[in-house]
Formats: sequence, C-alpha cells, structure tokens
Amino acid sequence: MAVARSKKSRKYHKTKGTRRPDRRRATLVLTQGDVAALLDLDACIAAVEEAFRLHALGKSLKPGVLSVHVPGGAFHIKAAGLKLTRPYFAAKTNANFPDNPATRRLPTIQGTLVLCAGDDGRPLAVMDSMALTALRTAAATAVAAKHLARADAKVATVVGCGIQGAAQARALLRVRPIERLYVVDVDGARARAFAAAMTAELGIIVEPAPEGLRQAARGSQVVITCTTAKKAFLGPKDVTDGAFVAAVGADNPEKQEISPQLLAESVLITDSTEQCAAIGDLHHAIAAGVLRPLHVRAELGEVIAGLKPGRTAPEDTVVFDSTGIAVQDVAAAVVVYERALAEGMGLAIDFAG
Repeated sequence: MAVARSKKSRKYHKTKGTRRPDRRRATLVLTQGDVAALLDLDACIAAVEEAFRLHALGKSLKPGVLSVHVPGGAFHIKAAGLKLTRPYFAAKTNANFPDNPATRRLPTIQGTLVLCAGDDGRPLAVMDSMALTALRTAAATAVAAKHLARADAKVATVVGCGIQGAAQARALLRVRPIERLYVVDVDGARARAFAAAMTAELGIIVEPAPEGLRQAARGSQVVITCTTAKKAFLGPKDVTDGAFVAAVGADNPEKQEISPQLLAESVLITDSTEQCAAIGDLHHAIAAGVLRPLHVRAELGEVIAGLKPGRTAPEDTVVFDSTGIAVQDVAAAVVVYERALAEGMGLAIDFAG
C-alpha cells in the first residue's frame, strides 16, 4: 500500500457548457491513491477512537451489516452515521475473495464507500475502500491496544503477512513500545519477505517465528491475528497471562481464529457485541456453548468512554474481537473527504447535472 503523499489532483467533470461544479455541492470521486495520500495512520487512529467513544455514548446511527456469500467469496455492506463537524452517513460495499492474490493477481478485498450528508442526504464522495479499510481496521487494533494492552508490552506476534498484517504492525507501534515483532504465515517465503521489509521500515527486530506460532505467541505481550482462517488456531495454551490478543480476521460466520476456550478464559472486549455474536469469533464460542453475549465485559467504545472497565489487572488475558463496525468507516471517510475539499483533490461530479 502506497504511503507517500501524491501530487494534488485538481480534477473536474464538466457537465453542461464549461462551468465547473461547486466542489462543496458536487460529489468527489477519490481513487485509492487519493485515499492513501489523504488518510495518514495517526489521523485515522484518532478518528476511529473518537468514533468508538461517540458510538458508546449513543451519538451514532446504529451500524448495520449485510453479508452476501457467493462461490469463492462474499460481499459485505456496512453502514452507519456519526455527527462530527456535521452529520455524516456512510455505506461501504466490500468484496472479499481470499483466493484472488494467488489465482487472479487481484487484491483479496476490493470495494467502494459512499459518504453522504447526514442532514440532507447529498452524496458527498465516492471513494475506493481498500486503503481506508486497511487503515481503519489497524487503527481499531491500535486503539484497543492503547486501552487494553499492558503499557510495558515490548514483544508482539502478528499472524498473517499480508497488507493488513503490515498495517497492524505500523499501527501497534504508534501506541506501544514494541522492540521485537514475530511474524507467522502459512507461506514461509512470504513471512521472510515480510520480516525483511518491515525491519527496514519500522527500525525494530522483525523476524519469522523461529519455533512456530505457539512459542512466539507465548513470548509476546501482544498477539494480532489477521488471517482468512476458517478454523481456530490460537488457544489458551498459546498465550501467556497478561497478554492482549486482537482477533481481526473473523468477519463472517465461516471465519474463525480464536478457540472458544481461549475466549471463555479471557476478558472479552468486542467492537460490537451484537455483530461479534453474529459474525466474529464470539459467534463460534456461542455455538460451542461456552459463552453468551452477557459474558462480554464491554465494548471497546464503553471502555474508551469510561462506562465499563477493560483490563483491571496486569495478569488479565484480554481478547479484542474485532469484526469492523461501520462507525470506523464513517470516521475515516470523513477525514479523507474534508482533507480532499481543503486540498482540492479528487474528481468533482454533479450527478444532478
């Protein structure tokens, strides 16, 4: 994913005659490059943290999610609203096809997001969702780690060496003093290439787990799983007391990374308990009969807002079930849109013209 700032693109779509549409009344079309240039990780983390807080305080429209499964993948539609500098509403459609990289040379996740004015319904922007989804997902982990991981955490393990794994590593280093990062992937060559690239970028020791997942995870204070696995691979014996686990990969009922037993024996925090019970790792724990939604200690927003406790002791093992809720998308998209307006970026289209 590109991180360098691109040149400003002052593009306009001509409707009738040669008159250019008013950018503040037109719809901005923003490419993946535009989004990557406009949305930096620190701004995304701050925006996502505030979105979780507002959601916990009841200052958001209830997030909605719809999944449609097709052969080889699925389409996910997530929507929500937030009142920020003004009321905003966003709906994101993402396609998720895990075999794309290997069989079609296409990204696993592709999609678009439509951002609307929440007070009058005008479409403000249509933007690529790939860079936005990667950053807002990693930002949620960073926010969770900030509030739930031990402050002295210095060793971490990331499982899954793709685009999301890289975003997760970058985000984690923003909030915790990580000095060594183990990486694990089903493709050993990819893990080695990932480790070399991230060592150069992050300036810390990044290496493939020398003795496998269990040894690395047990030696880590933070474990992040961001895979497309359909069977749990992290259990109670794989983590040490006091660890923080961010379970990122399970975002539909067929995916699973964390064993029901580990969830049952840990302090469980969700991004949305209702959503996690339907499509997250919590879903599988409920199906196994070892947990019920009432056993969730809190949603992340409730911890941020001070409404409920998160970690209460250094020895607590805390699991954050992260399925990705739409208020994250709204918050990140607003940063992109407002910066695009200020910097004159994007293609302005008057759909009513």
